[in-house]
Amino acid sequence: MSSRIAATLIPGDGIGPEIVEATLAALDALGVPFDWDIQQAGLAGIKSAGDPLPDAVLDSIRRTRLALKGPLETPSGSGYRSSNVRLREAFKLYANVRPARTLIPGGRYDNIDLMVYRENLEGLYMGYEHYIAMDGDPEAVAIATGVNTRQGSHRLLEYAFEHAIALGRRKIAVVHKANIMKALTGIFLDEARKLHKQKYQGRIEMQEVIIDACAMKLVLNPWQFDALVTTNLFGDILSDLVAGLVGGLGMAPGANIGADAAIFEAVHGSAPDIAGKGIANPVALMLAAAMMLDHVKLGEAAARLRRAINDTFNVDKVRTGDLGGMADTKAFTQALVARIRNG
Repeated sequence: MSSRIAATLIPGDGIGPEIVEATLAALDALGVPFDWDIQQAGLAGIKSAGDPLPDAVLDSIRRTRLALKGPLETPSGSGYRSSNVRLREAFKLYANVRPARTLIPGGRYDNIDLMVYRENLEGLYMGYEHYIAMDGDPEAVAIATGVNTRQGSHRLLEYAFEHAIALGRRKIAVVHKANIMKALTGIFLDEARKLHKQKYQGRIEMQEVIIDACAMKLVLNPWQFDALVTTNLFGDILSDLVAGLVGGLGMAPGANIGADAAIFEAVHGSAPDIAGKGIANPVALMLAAAMMLDHVKLGEAAARLRRAINDTFNVDKVRTGDLGGMADTKAFTQALVARIRNG
């Protein structure tokens, strides 16, 4: 681990600085060679630069092409666009990757190990919306236009197939609503069929599942799935559903992979109600950091971090309050760091 790796670090809002500090302690214990460029965004960005996503943040990520970020808050009703959406657009972060794995056994669902690949730039999240006035009501009719392209679908699907195969996944389910939205999601399903036949047949099994049936099946029997790939809106919904199978968003890391950069994050929000109380669970961001380590080919360090989290939970029985434990953020982090150093 001699060569240094430049990376942007965005502490974020609310509990963001607390879970970032805990995650950095774990990474320091691993001895990983990141050179952090610390940048402020979200509410902190508004205070420092009058913008929730200042130019300095974008410039930093353009230089490092790699970022770890805490949750960002976008003020409601202020005219500011979501910083997360702006980051995806600025760096063409077309693939959202959300693993869900059981870390604490004995819950309602056990032995869950799923991957969700979500298209991150297209679909109904393009923001093409407007109102039509009727009978004196300026907002009588609301219209939204979804846009899926064959190129965008191909790019995400190819990444999902390749990534799932590299992880040793046996099958991947293409989730769609092509029976109703025949063009908008039909193009995604059609591209999946073509791509699988051309490049991946015999390497990974492909299932086809309609979105509503998929949601039901994930609740009834999630073990029938191995990996899921889908369009933007469906992926947003299913990735949260899958997180619920393993304990909620506090256990959910995410990666945003693009042509120009990769940004890793905790999926949960900034939780301002508990900010500063020292009780936040840092595991989602720690797991995101493990994904970041995998991305930069430090797989051994990633495995050590994941193993330390597992052992802290299940051998040492040290858990934060949201997981039924008594530890605060500092106590959990100290136990985890001890595990890393002794493991």
